[in-house]
Amino acid sequence: MSTTAPRTSPTDPASPVSPTAEALDTVLAGAAAAAGAARTARPADRARWLTAAADALDAAAERLVPVAQRESRLPEARLSGELRRTTFQCRLFAERLASGALDDVRVDHADADWPMGARPDIRRTMVALGPVLVFAASNFPFAFSVMGGDTVSAMAAGCPVVVKAHPGHPELSRLTAAVAADALASAGAPAGLLQLIEGERTGADAVRDHRIKAVGFTGSTRGGRQLFDLAAGRPDPIPFYGELGSTNPVVVTPAGWAERTADIAAGFAASCTLGSGQFCTQPGVVFVPDADAFVAALPPLGAGPMLNEVIGAGYATALDALAARDGVDVALRTAGSDGHPDVVLLRTTTDAVRTDPSLISTEVFGPASLLVEYGSLADVAAALAGFEGTLTGTVQGGAALDDDGRRMLELLAGHAGRVIWNEWPTGVTVSDAQQHGGPWPASTAPTTTSVGTAAIDRFRRPVAFQNVPTPALPPELRDR
Repeated sequence: MSTTAPRTSPTDPASPVSPTAEALDTVLAGAAAAAGAARTARPADRARWLTAAADALDAAAERLVPVAQRESRLPEARLSGELRRTTFQCRLFAERLASGALDDVRVDHADADWPMGARPDIRRTMVALGPVLVFAASNFPFAFSVMGGDTVSAMAAGCPVVVKAHPGHPELSRLTAAVAADALASAGAPAGLLQLIEGERTGADAVRDHRIKAVGFTGSTRGGRQLFDLAAGRPDPIPFYGELGSTNPVVVTPAGWAERTADIAAGFAASCTLGSGQFCTQPGVVFVPDADAFVAALPPLGAGPMLNEVIGAGYATALDALAARDGVDVALRTAGSDGHPDVVLLRTTTDAVRTDPSLISTEVFGPASLLVEYGSLADVAAALAGFEGTLTGTVQGGAALDDDGRRMLELLAGHAGRVIWNEWPTGVTVSDAQQHGGPWPASTAPTTTSVGTAAIDRFRRPVAFQNVPTPALPPELRDR
C-alpha cells in the first residue's frame, strides 16, 4: 500500500517532500482506484480496518511519541494521552459501525393508499463521497493529523483518504502513515486507502484535482479560506469542511462572580494556558463585571513552549497588533523564561467592542485572552450583536441557573457550536453527541462537526432506491 509520494531525497527521512505532478497523480490514482472497494465494503470490514490501525498505533507508541516530542515540543504525558485519544476514536467508530448505529436508513414501503397518490417502495441510505483530502493540524500531531478525526470519520464512511501532512511534524506524519497503512493492508483494506502527501503547493493541487471529492481542514482562517475558495472554484465544486478561527467567548455573570470567584479564576487560568494556549477552544474573550478584580483573583500564570518558532512568532505578532488597537491595554503580563511565551491578559470595554466588533473576533493563538469589562449584561448582548461564529460559548454563572444565566446561554447558542455552563471549553471529548464546529469563521460548514461520530456525515451523501429488487439493495436496506 502506497503511503507517500516519493521524496526528493529518498535517503534522508527528514527531507521535505516536493512530489512531481506525476507522483501526485500516482497517489490520487491510487485513491480513486480504492474508492469502489472502500464504498462497498461492509461496515464490519471497515470496523476491522479501523481497529487494526488503532492496535498498530498503540503498539508503536514507544516509537511514535519520542518523534512527536522532538518535533512538537509537547510533553510526553500530553502526547501519550493524545495518542490514546486517537486510537480511542478509531475504536469508537469501529464499534458504532459494527452495531449499525451510524446507519441512516429510511424505508417507505409501497402504499397504494398514500394520501397524495400511490407511493412506490423507496429506501434511503448513505453512500461514501469518494476520495477525501485531509489537511493535518499543527497543534494535535496525533488526534487532528494523519489518523485524526477527519481521516477516521472519512474511512468509516467508506472513503479513501489522502492526508496532506503538516510541516510542523513531518517525520511523525510519515511514521504514523507507514504504521497505519501497514496495519490496514494486513487487515484486508484496499491498496490506496491511506496515503500521505507533503508541501503547500501539492496540497493546493490536490484540492483542484477532480478525483478528490471532499476536503477536511483544520488550521488558520486565512489558509482555510484560500483552500475553501479553491474547492468552490473548481469546475465541479466540492464540499470543504474547514475548522478555522475561534475566540470562544466566556460570559461571567454577576451571580457567578459573586458566588464562585475562586473557582472561576482557577478554571480560567488552567484553560487559558492549557497547551500554552494552542487549543482551538482556548477562552480568548472573557466578559467580566470587574476586570481589576478578575486579574487580582488569578493564581500565578505560566505557559510551556510553543509548538515551533513560526507559531511563536505568529503569537507575538498577533498579540502586539491586538494590544495596539484603540481601547485596548495590557491588564497582566507574566514574562516567560527559557524560550517560553509570555502569558498576557488584555483589557477593553463593551463600549470599545461596540465601536469595533472585530476586537472580540480577532484570534490570538497562544496563552492570551481579552478581558471585556461590562456594566450590565445588556451591554454584553449589545457587544455580541456584531459577533460572528465561534466553536464554543461559555457561561460562568452562579451555583444555580438564574435568569441572567439562561439569557446568556440563549444568546451564545446563536453564535456557538457548543454552549457550556460552569465548565470550560478546552477539552473536546470524542462522543456521539459532540459538536465541534460553528458559524463562520469557526467553520466553513456550520451544520457539521469535525469531532464525534456525527463527523461521518460530512463524507457521505444520501441515495434513494425506488422499486429496486431486494438482491440489488445495499444490505442495510433489505427487509429483515
